[in-house]
Amino acid sequence: MKSVTLRVKRIYDPPSDDDGQRILVDRIWPRGVKREAARLSEWLKAIAPSDDLRKWFAHDPDRFDGFRRRYRDELDRNADAVARLRALAGRGTVTLLYAAKDAVHNHAVVLAEYIGQRSP
Repeated sequence: MKSVTLRVKRIYDPPSDDDGQRILVDRIWPRGVKREAARLSEWLKAIAPSDDLRKWFAHDPDRFDGFRRRYRDELDRNADAVARLRALAGRGTVTLLYAAKDAVHNHAVVLAEYIGQRSP
């Protein structure tokens, strides 16, 4: 199997030709974004962190390590959504889109690591 190319990008950044498949991985639609302008290939809500985990994390960088562990545990129990994302990534470049302001401490970063580490 070919290697997986995953990118992570804020949905508020303009789409580019090298994004490949643009997959929104947030559970909630981002404010102020029009669906047509987002140029999504898919909205994969099911792979987003649970509401409880998202609220606990509250985008606090001091909680990011704990968030990473807990979210990876959720992904371990979310085989269908993970399999769907792996199938999409198996077709070529995938850009995981998120709405958070912090480009380093967010679930899309953890998700890209998770999928990248577990791909053949």
